[in-house]
Amino acid sequence: MPSPQHHSLPRASRTLGTFTALGAGVLLLSACAGPAASGTSDADGGPRIVATTTQVGDFVHELVGDTAEVTQLLSPGQSAHSFDPSAAQMLALADADAVVMNGAGLESWLDDALDASGFDGELIDASTGVELFGTDDHDHDHDHDQDGDAEHSDDEHADEGHEGHDHGDGNPHIWTDPELAVAMVENIATGLQGVAGIDAARLEANESAYVGQLEALDDWIEQSVDQVPEAERLLVTNHDAFTYYIDAYHLVFVGSVIPSFDDNAEPSADEIDRLVADIEATGAKAVFSEASISPKAAEAIGSEAGVAVYSGPDALYGDSLGAAGTEGETYVGSQIHNTRLIVESWGAEPSALPGALQ
Repeated sequence: MPSPQHHSLPRASRTLGTFTALGAGVLLLSACAGPAASGTSDADGGPRIVATTTQVGDFVHELVGDTAEVTQLLSPGQSAHSFDPSAAQMLALADADAVVMNGAGLESWLDDALDASGFDGELIDASTGVELFGTDDHDHDHDHDQDGDAEHSDDEHADEGHEGHDHGDGNPHIWTDPELAVAMVENIATGLQGVAGIDAARLEANESAYVGQLEALDDWIEQSVDQVPEAERLLVTNHDAFTYYIDAYHLVFVGSVIPSFDDNAEPSADEIDRLVADIEATGAKAVFSEASISPKAAEAIGSEAGVAVYSGPDALYGDSLGAAGTEGETYVGSQIHNTRLIVESWGAEPSALPGALQ
């Protein structure tokens, strides 16, 4: 596996003028309002924590419960690859005691937002120490089942201001492997321990309980997938968001509708033709759309290849968790939903859920 590359978070393509204007909006809002950003918890008082993505937001909520004020920047179904924080969200950043990010290059807009907001709290990168896969890196093995822990590098991230906390251009969808989700949760818990006002004992207890649930999830996925021979574990996705899941459970990656880490990219005609040919050649039975991406291209490819298309309520949760009331409302729920549908697409039934996941 390639070693992680440590670079500063790449800048978004928007101009600094945009963030200057947002910074001015922060100053105006601070005189008359509190942070009306989406995803704010009901906690009264306590440290103010901002989480970037839906997955990271769920991890933070599991760790702190109602002992901190948690603001989640991204809403369910919203892409982290292209995001513009609102003025109210900039105010939440300005007031935050800590900001928790996915890292690994996912939030390309975050450095500028932090600088423009004047944030001076604790920045916690959940991807610290996780080795990233690169482009077209689907044939790899990180000894997922050898010792109960996925391999993580011993390298620490440099921390100069808001620079140097990112791996670079690797695949940022690390949460799709529950063992790497454990690493993320542990990184977040370690970072939060240094935030003034955090209930350290509660945090430690919540971390232990949640890590146990993630380990039960990993075991359940492995048992469910192992019912199907490796050569028949074929997967076609909407974009390259499931590389770590594919590696962890030894799936065969046939291809993706959008052959990119970025869900805003567009497939070319040649890429579409190649994917249809690969589906027909491998005997893949389904194309999976994602809940946060339009299913039109996946449906067109599935129709041309003559295979089932999973979309709508049967789409996978990739870049984003689902809205309240859906199966993908939480990280654990999203992984159960995804695994159930993938295993069923192979003609098998997933294992019974253990009590820890019910």
